[in-house]
Amino acid sequence: MDGILALAQQNLFSPIVLSFVLGLAAALVRSDLNIPEAIAKGMSVYLLFAIGFKGGANVSGHGADLELALALLAGVILSAALPFVAFGMLRLLTRLSVVDAAAVAAHYGSISIVTFVAASTILDSQGIGYEGYMVAVAAAMEAPAILTALWLISRAQPDSRQQDGHLWREVMLNGSIVLLVGAFLIGWITGEDGKRQIDPFITAPFHGILCLFLLDMGLVAGRGLHKAQRVVSAGALTFGVIMPLVGSLFGLLAGLALGLSLGGVTLLMVLAASASYIAVPAAMRVALPEANPAVYLTLSLCITFPFNLLLGIPLYTAAAALVVAG
Repeated sequence: MDGILALAQQNLFSPIVLSFVLGLAAALVRSDLNIPEAIAKGMSVYLLFAIGFKGGANVSGHGADLELALALLAGVILSAALPFVAFGMLRLLTRLSVVDAAAVAAHYGSISIVTFVAASTILDSQGIGYEGYMVAVAAAMEAPAILTALWLISRAQPDSRQQDGHLWREVMLNGSIVLLVGAFLIGWITGEDGKRQIDPFITAPFHGILCLFLLDMGLVAGRGLHKAQRVVSAGALTFGVIMPLVGSLFGLLAGLALGLSLGGVTLLMVLAASASYIAVPAAMRVALPEANPAVYLTLSLCITFPFNLLLGIPLYTAAAALVVAG
């Protein structure tokens, strides 16, 4: 137990978490601290490229096999199934319309790549290994939840319109997905030789840039929290905290069934617990323009993202350590 508590404490007091806390605190006290949007976008491009490339290089060394295929399949199933759980909880806890509940549910079946990057960085700092192909699992979990959300709406509203190919172009060509998958493929093709060539670029600056990026995310989340009480109910806020815990349990069970390492189980829990605030909102603008962005963005970015970063990742790491070690 002492080891688990020490692990949780190390997570909470890591530079990346404390950088997020700084941004959150600055926003809550209404400081004028600000990171220009162009710089924030540049940092996100760097982080997505670096994590995708390193994951591809690791898979190149591992090789494509049944283990990878099963992990990808598990990720797709989790992404498609979790919105059903989220939708049911929302209908129970809130008075959201079917459209808003389905839109929120789609976010909770998809993933937050920033939460994934933060968790993998924390694991690296603690010397906890994980399967290199987990970044491919993250990419596979971006889109299936959107299909589930549209199915939920079609069942509840049989006369709802059919979506055309523009939606799937919006989803699959979303910049974050293209960059993550593209960098992964580059890393996979070039392998360890390619990684050695650009290692000073994708390794040495990574942690510092991630700290600055999470400082900006703290500012965004903190400013969103100021508006939260006017947008969402207490039941919805409760959902934003409970759903990550429920999702992490599904991730834990899937990770154990796959026989993943401690780090791999932790990352699958993080993916199942996180909520998208990049790819899915872009898709919802096309698929469900009548859904209220203030609801789904407040819950995914302003409630669940801070919860996962401050408390969730330590909890998931401790739970995985307890179960895998046991």
